[in-house]
Amino acid sequence: MDYFYGPGRNHLFVPGPVNIPESVLRAMNRNNEDYRSPAIPAMTKTLLEDVKKIFKSTSGTPFIIPTTGTGAWESALTNTLSPGDRTVSFLIGQFSLLWIDQQKRLGFNVDVVESDWGQGANLDILASKLAEDTAHTIKAVCIVHNETATGVTNNLAKVRKILDDYRHPALFLVDGVSSICALDFRMDEWGVDVALTGSQKALSLPTGMGIVCASPKALVASETAKSVRVFFDWKDYLKFYKLGTFWPYTPSIQLLYGLREALDLLFLEGLDNVIARHARLGNATRLAVEAWGLKNCTQKEEWFSDTVTAVLVPPYIDSAEIVRRGWKRYNLSLGLGLNKVAGKVFRIGHLGNLNEPFELVILGMETALECSKTQTLRVIIAAEMLQLLGCLAGVEMILKDVGYPVKLGSGVAAACAYLQNSTPLIASRM
Repeated sequence: MDYFYGPGRNHLFVPGPVNIPESVLRAMNRNNEDYRSPAIPAMTKTLLEDVKKIFKSTSGTPFIIPTTGTGAWESALTNTLSPGDRTVSFLIGQFSLLWIDQQKRLGFNVDVVESDWGQGANLDILASKLAEDTAHTIKAVCIVHNETATGVTNNLAKVRKILDDYRHPALFLVDGVSSICALDFRMDEWGVDVALTGSQKALSLPTGMGIVCASPKALVASETAKSVRVFFDWKDYLKFYKLGTFWPYTPSIQLLYGLREALDLLFLEGLDNVIARHARLGNATRLAVEAWGLKNCTQKEEWFSDTVTAVLVPPYIDSAEIVRRGWKRYNLSLGLGLNKVAGKVFRIGHLGNLNEPFELVILGMETALECSKTQTLRVIIAAEMLQLLGCLAGVEMILKDVGYPVKLGSGVAAACAYLQNSTPLIASRM
Protein backbone atom coordinates (compact mmCIF):
# COMPACT_ATOMS: atom_id res chain seq x y z
CA MET A 1 0.00 0.00 0.00
CA ASP A 2 1.16 3.55 -0.72
CA TYR A 3 2.47 5.26 2.38
CA PHE A 4 0.54 8.41 1.43
CA TYR A 5 -2.64 6.63 0.38
CA GLY A 6 -5.54 8.67 -1.03
CA PRO A 7 -8.80 7.28 -2.44
CA GLY A 8 -9.12 7.17 -6.20
CA ARG A 9 -6.43 8.39 -8.55
CA ASN A 10 -3.86 11.04 -7.96
CA HIS A 11 -4.83 13.76 -10.40
CA LEU A 12 -1.52 14.63 -12.01
CA PHE A 13 -1.33 18.13 -13.47
CA VAL A 14 2.33 18.98 -13.15
CA PRO A 15 4.07 19.74 -16.47
CA GLY A 16 5.82 16.37 -16.36
CA PRO A 17 5.89 13.59 -15.45
CA VAL A 18 2.41 13.22 -16.92
CA ASN A 19 -0.44 10.71 -16.93
CA ILE A 20 0.40 7.38 -18.56
CA PRO A 21 -2.32 5.83 -20.78
CA GLU A 22 -3.69 2.49 -19.65
CA SER A 23 -2.63 0.80 -22.88
CA VAL A 24 0.96 1.99 -22.35
CA LEU A 25 0.93 0.62 -18.81
CA ARG A 26 -0.30 -2.72 -20.15
CA ALA A 27 2.35 -2.73 -22.89
CA MET A 28 5.08 -2.28 -20.28
CA ASN A 29 3.72 -4.96 -17.97
CA ARG A 30 6.01 -7.69 -19.20
CA ASN A 31 9.03 -9.69 -18.17
CA ASN A 32 12.61 -8.92 -19.16
CA GLU A 33 13.88 -10.18 -22.50
CA ASP A 34 17.25 -10.76 -24.06
CA TYR A 35 17.95 -7.53 -25.92
CA ARG A 36 20.33 -9.43 -28.22
CA SER A 37 17.57 -11.73 -29.43
CA PRO A 38 16.16 -11.07 -32.92
CA ALA A 39 12.97 -9.52 -31.49
CA ILE A 40 14.41 -6.45 -29.77
CA PRO A 41 16.64 -5.26 -32.63
CA ALA A 42 13.68 -5.67 -35.00
CA MET A 43 11.48 -3.54 -32.75
CA THR A 44 14.28 -1.01 -32.19
CA LYS A 45 14.68 -0.54 -35.93
CA THR A 46 11.02 0.46 -36.30
CA LEU A 47 11.20 2.66 -33.21
CA LEU A 48 14.16 4.59 -34.62
CA GLU A 49 12.30 5.07 -37.89
CA ASP A 50 9.17 6.26 -36.10
CA VAL A 51 10.70 8.61 -33.53
CA LYS A 52 12.01 10.71 -36.42
CA LYS A 53 8.37 11.50 -37.19
CA ILE A 54 7.80 13.22 -33.84
CA PHE A 55 10.67 15.58 -34.69
CA LYS A 56 9.28 16.01 -38.23
CA SER A 57 12.61 14.95 -39.65
CA THR A 58 13.51 12.68 -42.52
CA SER A 59 17.24 13.45 -42.53
CA GLY A 60 17.98 13.25 -38.79
CA THR A 61 19.60 10.37 -36.92
CA PRO A 62 17.80 9.46 -33.67
CA PHE A 63 19.31 8.12 -30.45
CA ILE A 64 17.17 6.53 -27.74
CA ILE A 65 19.24 6.85 -24.58
CA PRO A 66 18.38 5.39 -21.15
CA THR A 67 18.52 8.75 -19.34
CA THR A 68 16.52 11.86 -18.50
CA GLY A 69 16.26 15.17 -20.34
CA THR A 70 19.36 16.32 -18.46
CA GLY A 71 21.33 13.44 -19.95
CA ALA A 72 19.93 14.27 -23.38
CA TRP A 73 21.22 17.85 -22.90
CA GLU A 74 24.68 16.49 -22.16
CA SER A 75 24.53 14.19 -25.17
CA ALA A 76 23.66 17.11 -27.45
CA LEU A 77 26.47 19.30 -26.13
CA THR A 78 29.35 16.87 -25.72
CA ASN A 79 28.90 15.20 -29.10
CA THR A 80 28.97 18.46 -31.06
CA LEU A 81 31.23 20.87 -29.14
CA SER A 82 34.74 21.08 -27.70
CA PRO A 83 35.85 22.60 -24.39
CA GLY A 84 36.21 26.36 -24.74
CA ASP A 85 33.73 26.62 -27.61
CA ARG A 86 31.51 29.69 -27.45
CA THR A 87 27.76 29.16 -27.15
CA VAL A 88 24.87 31.62 -26.99
CA SER A 89 22.19 30.48 -24.55
CA PHE A 90 19.01 32.18 -23.33
CA LEU A 91 18.18 32.41 -19.62
CA ILE A 92 14.41 32.77 -19.27
CA GLY A 93 13.54 30.36 -16.44
CA GLN A 94 14.69 27.49 -14.26
CA PHE A 95 15.31 24.90 -16.96
CA SER A 96 17.19 27.21 -19.30
CA LEU A 97 19.22 28.18 -16.21
CA LEU A 98 20.07 24.53 -15.55
CA TRP A 99 21.10 23.95 -19.15
CA ILE A 100 23.35 27.01 -19.00
CA ASP A 101 24.87 25.69 -15.77
CA GLN A 102 25.56 22.38 -17.49
CA GLN A 103 27.24 24.14 -20.41
CA LYS A 104 29.51 26.04 -18.05
CA ARG A 105 30.41 22.94 -16.05
CA LEU A 106 31.28 21.11 -19.26
CA GLY A 107 33.81 23.83 -20.04
CA PHE A 108 32.08 25.85 -22.74
CA ASN A 109 32.31 29.63 -23.02
CA VAL A 110 28.66 30.52 -22.50
CA ASP A 111 27.38 33.88 -23.71
CA VAL A 112 24.20 34.24 -21.62
CA VAL A 113 21.28 36.33 -22.91
CA GLU A 114 19.02 36.93 -19.92
CA SER A 115 15.40 38.06 -19.93
CA ASP A 116 12.88 38.61 -17.16
CA TRP A 117 11.20 35.37 -16.10
CA GLY A 118 7.92 35.42 -18.00
CA GLN A 119 9.50 36.74 -21.19
CA GLY A 120 10.77 34.81 -24.17
CA ALA A 121 14.29 34.74 -25.54
CA ASN A 122 15.56 38.15 -26.65
CA LEU A 123 16.21 37.42 -30.30
CA ASP A 124 17.21 41.01 -31.08
CA ILE A 125 20.29 40.47 -28.93
CA LEU A 126 20.96 37.20 -30.77
CA ALA A 127 20.84 39.09 -34.07
CA SER A 128 23.32 41.66 -32.74
CA LYS A 129 25.72 38.99 -31.53
CA LEU A 130 25.61 37.12 -34.82
CA ALA A 131 26.12 40.34 -36.79
CA GLU A 132 29.22 41.15 -34.73
CA ASP A 133 30.61 37.61 -34.96
CA THR A 134 32.23 37.85 -38.38
CA ALA A 135 34.93 35.41 -37.27
CA HIS A 136 32.25 32.82 -36.45
CA THR A 137 33.48 32.23 -32.91
CA ILE A 138 29.94 31.27 -31.86
CA LYS A 139 29.75 27.52 -32.35
CA ALA A 140 26.20 26.88 -31.13
CA VAL A 141 22.97 28.65 -30.30
CA CYS A 142 21.21 26.77 -27.47
CA ILE A 143 17.57 27.47 -26.70
CA VAL A 144 14.79 25.91 -24.64
CA HIS A 145 11.74 25.71 -26.89
CA ASN A 146 9.25 25.62 -24.02
CA GLU A 147 10.34 26.88 -20.59
CA THR A 148 8.12 25.00 -18.15
CA ALA A 149 9.01 27.14 -15.13
CA THR A 150 7.26 30.19 -16.61
CA GLY A 151 5.05 28.77 -19.36
CA VAL A 152 6.97 30.47 -22.16
CA THR A 153 7.33 29.11 -25.71
CA ASN A 154 10.05 30.50 -27.97
CA ASN A 155 9.82 31.07 -31.72
CA LEU A 156 12.26 28.61 -33.27
CA ALA A 157 11.46 29.57 -36.85
CA LYS A 158 12.60 33.12 -36.06
CA VAL A 159 15.87 31.83 -34.58
CA ARG A 160 16.56 29.93 -37.79
CA LYS A 161 15.72 33.00 -39.90
CA ILE A 162 18.21 35.10 -37.92
CA LEU A 163 20.93 32.49 -38.36
CA ASP A 164 20.22 32.37 -42.08
CA ASP A 165 20.02 36.17 -42.45
CA TYR A 166 23.56 36.48 -41.11
CA ARG A 167 24.73 33.31 -42.89
CA HIS A 168 26.09 32.11 -39.60
CA PRO A 169 27.23 28.48 -39.39
CA ALA A 170 26.56 28.01 -35.65
CA LEU A 171 24.83 24.80 -34.69
CA PHE A 172 21.19 25.18 -33.60
CA LEU A 173 20.57 23.07 -30.46
CA VAL A 174 17.04 22.85 -29.04
CA ASP A 175 15.65 21.52 -25.77
CA GLY A 176 12.23 20.23 -26.78
CA VAL A 177 11.62 18.31 -23.56
CA SER A 178 8.18 19.82 -22.88
CA SER A 179 7.27 20.70 -26.45
CA ILE A 180 7.94 17.78 -28.80
CA CYS A 181 4.76 15.69 -29.36
CA ALA A 182 2.64 18.57 -28.03
CA LEU A 183 3.67 21.80 -29.79
CA ASP A 184 4.44 22.48 -33.43
CA PHE A 185 8.02 21.32 -33.99
CA ARG A 186 9.67 21.08 -37.40
CA MET A 187 13.26 19.95 -37.14
CA ASP A 188 14.12 19.81 -40.83
CA GLU A 189 12.14 22.88 -41.87
CA TRP A 190 13.62 25.03 -39.10
CA GLY A 191 17.14 23.72 -39.57
CA VAL A 192 17.50 22.40 -36.03
CA ASP A 193 20.78 20.53 -35.67
CA VAL A 194 20.10 18.70 -32.41
CA ALA A 195 16.66 18.33 -30.83
CA LEU A 196 15.88 16.38 -27.71
CA THR A 197 12.98 15.32 -25.55
CA GLY A 198 12.23 13.16 -22.52
CA SER A 199 9.88 10.21 -22.25
CA GLN A 200 7.99 11.55 -19.21
CA LYS A 201 6.56 14.60 -20.98
CA ALA A 202 4.24 14.63 -23.99
CA LEU A 203 5.14 11.06 -24.94
CA SER A 204 3.31 10.06 -21.73
CA LEU A 205 5.77 7.42 -20.58
CA PRO A 206 7.66 6.91 -17.34
CA THR A 207 10.87 8.85 -16.86
CA GLY A 208 13.95 7.11 -18.19
CA MET A 209 14.35 7.77 -21.90
CA GLY A 210 16.14 10.72 -23.45
CA ILE A 211 15.44 10.87 -27.17
CA VAL A 212 17.85 12.88 -29.30
CA CYS A 213 17.74 13.58 -33.03
CA ALA A 214 20.87 14.86 -34.80
CA SER A 215 21.06 16.49 -38.22
CA PRO A 216 23.71 15.49 -40.77
CA LYS A 217 25.56 18.71 -39.86
CA ALA A 218 25.57 17.70 -36.18
CA LEU A 219 26.93 14.25 -37.04
CA VAL A 220 29.77 15.87 -38.96
CA ALA A 221 30.49 18.10 -35.95
CA SER A 222 30.57 15.02 -33.71
CA GLU A 223 33.51 13.62 -35.67
CA THR A 224 35.80 16.43 -34.48
CA ALA A 225 34.19 17.43 -31.17
CA LYS A 226 36.71 16.99 -28.37
CA SER A 227 34.43 16.97 -25.32
CA VAL A 228 34.87 13.88 -23.17
CA ARG A 229 31.94 11.51 -23.45
CA VAL A 230 31.50 7.84 -22.77
CA PHE A 231 27.93 6.85 -21.92
CA PHE A 232 26.49 9.49 -24.29
CA ASP A 233 28.87 8.95 -27.20
CA TRP A 234 26.96 8.79 -30.47
CA LYS A 235 29.81 6.87 -32.10
CA ASP A 236 29.03 3.85 -29.95
CA TYR A 237 25.41 3.93 -31.06
CA LEU A 238 26.32 4.38 -34.73
CA LYS A 239 28.67 1.40 -34.53
CA PHE A 240 25.85 -0.85 -33.30
CA TYR A 241 23.41 0.65 -35.81
CA LYS A 242 25.70 -0.62 -38.57
CA LEU A 243 25.85 -4.04 -36.93
CA GLY A 244 22.05 -4.16 -36.79
CA THR A 245 21.97 -4.84 -33.04
CA PHE A 246 21.42 -1.14 -32.16
CA TRP A 247 22.31 -1.16 -28.45
CA PRO A 248 25.78 -0.43 -27.04
CA TYR A 249 24.45 -1.31 -23.59
CA THR A 250 21.32 -2.75 -22.02
CA PRO A 251 18.09 -0.83 -22.71
CA SER A 252 14.92 -0.95 -20.65
CA ILE A 253 12.84 -3.58 -22.40
CA GLN A 254 9.69 -2.37 -20.67
CA LEU A 255 10.22 1.24 -21.81
CA LEU A 256 10.81 0.10 -25.39
CA TYR A 257 7.44 -1.65 -25.45
CA GLY A 258 5.90 1.40 -23.80
CA LEU A 259 7.44 3.68 -26.43
CA ARG A 260 6.04 1.47 -29.18
CA GLU A 261 2.53 1.82 -27.76
CA ALA A 262 2.92 5.55 -27.06
CA LEU A 263 3.99 6.24 -30.65
CA ASP A 264 1.13 4.12 -31.97
CA LEU A 265 -1.33 6.20 -29.95
CA LEU A 266 0.17 9.45 -31.25
CA PHE A 267 0.03 8.28 -34.84
CA LEU A 268 -3.50 6.94 -34.42
CA GLU A 269 -4.67 10.36 -33.25
CA GLY A 270 -2.46 12.11 -35.81
CA LEU A 271 0.40 14.35 -34.73
CA ASP A 272 -1.24 17.49 -36.10
CA ASN A 273 -4.41 16.60 -34.18
CA VAL A 274 -2.34 16.10 -31.03
CA ILE A 275 -0.87 19.58 -31.46
CA ALA A 276 -4.34 21.06 -32.05
CA ARG A 277 -5.63 19.31 -28.91
CA HIS A 278 -2.87 20.85 -26.84
CA ALA A 279 -3.72 24.27 -28.28
CA ARG A 280 -7.31 23.83 -27.08
CA LEU A 281 -6.15 22.72 -23.63
CA GLY A 282 -3.87 25.73 -23.37
CA ASN A 283 -6.56 28.17 -24.49
CA ALA A 284 -9.13 26.71 -22.09
CA THR A 285 -6.74 26.94 -19.14
CA ARG A 286 -5.84 30.54 -19.90
CA LEU A 287 -9.52 31.47 -20.16
CA ALA A 288 -10.09 29.91 -16.73
CA VAL A 289 -7.20 31.88 -15.23
CA GLU A 290 -8.62 35.09 -16.68
CA ALA A 291 -12.07 34.28 -15.27
CA TRP A 292 -10.53 33.81 -11.82
CA GLY A 293 -9.12 37.34 -12.03
CA LEU A 294 -5.53 36.06 -11.97
CA LYS A 295 -2.69 36.70 -14.39
CA ASN A 296 -0.49 34.50 -16.52
CA CYS A 297 3.22 34.63 -15.68
CA THR A 298 3.89 34.75 -19.41
CA GLN A 299 3.96 38.42 -20.35
CA LYS A 300 2.91 38.33 -24.01
CA GLU A 301 0.45 36.21 -25.96
CA GLU A 302 3.11 35.33 -28.55
CA TRP A 303 4.95 33.38 -25.81
CA PHE A 304 1.95 31.51 -24.35
CA SER A 305 2.61 27.81 -23.87
CA ASP A 306 0.07 25.16 -24.80
CA THR A 307 1.64 22.60 -22.44
CA VAL A 308 1.84 24.51 -19.15
CA THR A 309 0.32 27.64 -17.65
CA ALA A 310 2.14 29.43 -14.82
CA VAL A 311 -0.40 31.37 -12.75
CA LEU A 312 0.64 34.43 -10.73
CA VAL A 313 -0.97 34.73 -7.30
CA PRO A 314 -1.56 37.87 -5.19
CA PRO A 315 1.27 38.84 -2.81
CA TYR A 316 -0.71 37.76 0.26
CA ILE A 317 -0.87 34.14 -0.96
CA ASP A 318 2.05 31.70 -0.98
CA SER A 319 1.66 29.66 -4.16
CA ALA A 320 3.39 26.72 -2.47
CA GLU A 321 0.41 26.50 -0.11
CA ILE A 322 -1.88 26.11 -3.14
CA VAL A 323 0.20 23.15 -4.28
CA ARG A 324 0.31 21.64 -0.78
CA ARG A 325 -3.43 22.06 -0.26
CA GLY A 326 -4.22 20.50 -3.62
CA TRP A 327 -2.24 17.38 -2.78
CA LYS A 328 -3.34 17.08 0.85
CA ARG A 329 -7.06 17.71 0.42
CA TYR A 330 -8.02 16.94 -3.18
CA ASN A 331 -5.31 14.48 -4.33
CA LEU A 332 -4.49 16.98 -7.08
CA SER A 333 -0.86 17.56 -8.04
CA LEU A 334 0.03 21.01 -9.40
CA GLY A 335 3.45 22.42 -10.23
CA LEU A 336 5.40 24.53 -7.75
CA GLY A 337 6.92 27.89 -8.59
CA LEU A 338 10.67 27.42 -9.03
CA ASN A 339 13.62 29.62 -8.09
CA LYS A 340 12.83 33.29 -8.87
CA VAL A 341 9.08 32.61 -9.05
CA ALA A 342 8.92 30.33 -5.99
CA GLY A 343 5.91 31.31 -3.87
CA LYS A 344 4.67 33.57 -6.65
CA VAL A 345 3.25 31.12 -9.20
CA PHE A 346 1.70 27.70 -9.38
CA ARG A 347 1.72 25.73 -12.60
CA ILE A 348 -1.00 23.77 -14.34
CA GLY A 349 0.42 21.17 -16.69
CA HIS A 350 -1.82 20.31 -19.64
CA LEU A 351 0.28 18.04 -21.81
CA GLY A 352 0.46 14.43 -22.83
CA ASN A 353 -2.35 11.92 -23.00
CA LEU A 354 -4.94 14.31 -21.62
CA ASN A 355 -8.41 15.07 -22.91
CA GLU A 356 -10.74 17.98 -22.62
CA PRO A 357 -14.00 18.28 -20.72
CA PHE A 358 -16.25 15.32 -20.94
CA GLU A 359 -15.25 12.96 -18.16
CA LEU A 360 -15.96 15.43 -15.40
CA VAL A 361 -18.58 17.91 -16.49
CA ILE A 362 -20.52 16.64 -13.47
CA LEU A 363 -17.78 17.70 -11.08
CA GLY A 364 -17.54 21.10 -12.76
CA MET A 365 -21.31 21.56 -12.40
CA GLU A 366 -21.15 20.39 -8.81
CA THR A 367 -18.52 22.99 -8.00
CA ALA A 368 -20.31 25.76 -9.85
CA LEU A 369 -23.56 25.14 -8.00
CA GLU A 370 -21.83 24.62 -4.62
CA CYS A 371 -24.21 21.71 -4.18
CA SER A 372 -24.36 19.58 -1.06
CA LYS A 373 -23.55 16.18 -2.53
CA THR A 374 -21.65 13.98 -0.14
CA GLN A 375 -17.88 13.87 -0.08
CA THR A 376 -18.14 10.17 -0.93
CA LEU A 377 -19.89 10.90 -4.22
CA ARG A 378 -17.36 13.61 -4.97
CA VAL A 379 -14.48 11.12 -4.52
CA ILE A 380 -16.19 8.45 -6.63
CA ILE A 381 -16.74 10.89 -9.49
CA ALA A 382 -13.19 12.24 -9.24
CA ALA A 383 -11.77 8.74 -9.21
CA GLU A 384 -13.09 8.08 -12.72
CA MET A 385 -10.68 10.43 -14.52
CA LEU A 386 -10.06 13.98 -13.35
CA GLN A 387 -8.77 15.69 -16.45
CA LEU A 388 -8.78 19.30 -17.55
CA LEU A 389 -12.13 20.57 -16.27
CA GLY A 390 -11.82 18.53 -13.12
CA CYS A 391 -8.40 20.05 -12.53
CA LEU A 392 -9.77 23.56 -12.98
CA ALA A 393 -12.63 22.79 -10.58
CA GLY A 394 -10.09 21.53 -8.07
CA VAL A 395 -7.99 24.69 -8.43
CA GLU A 396 -11.08 26.81 -7.74
CA MET A 397 -11.74 24.97 -4.48
CA ILE A 398 -8.10 25.34 -3.48
CA LEU A 399 -8.14 29.07 -4.22
CA LYS A 400 -11.21 29.39 -2.01
CA ASP A 401 -9.43 27.39 0.71
CA VAL A 402 -6.42 29.72 0.76
CA GLY A 403 -8.51 32.88 0.95
CA TYR A 404 -8.65 34.05 -2.64
CA PRO A 405 -12.11 35.45 -3.52
CA VAL A 406 -12.77 33.24 -6.52
CA LYS A 407 -16.30 32.76 -7.76
CA LEU A 408 -16.72 28.99 -7.77
CA GLY A 409 -17.42 27.71 -11.26
CA SER A 410 -16.15 30.82 -13.04
CA GLY A 411 -13.05 29.27 -14.57
CA VAL A 412 -14.78 25.96 -15.26
CA ALA A 413 -17.61 27.82 -17.03
CA ALA A 414 -15.19 29.85 -19.16
CA ALA A 415 -13.27 26.73 -20.16
CA CYS A 416 -16.52 24.81 -20.81
CA ALA A 417 -17.89 27.53 -23.06
CA TYR A 418 -14.71 27.51 -25.14
CA LEU A 419 -14.28 23.74 -25.31
CA GLN A 420 -17.92 23.06 -26.09
CA ASN A 421 -17.53 25.15 -29.23
CA SER A 422 -14.04 24.05 -30.24
CA THR A 423 -13.62 20.37 -29.37
CA PRO A 424 -14.16 18.16 -32.44
CA LEU A 425 -15.56 14.68 -32.54
CA ILE A 426 -12.98 11.98 -31.89
CA ALA A 427 -11.75 11.07 -35.38
CA SER A 428 -11.84 7.30 -34.84
CA ARG A 429 -15.46 7.50 -33.64
CA MET A 430 -16.96 9.61 -36.43
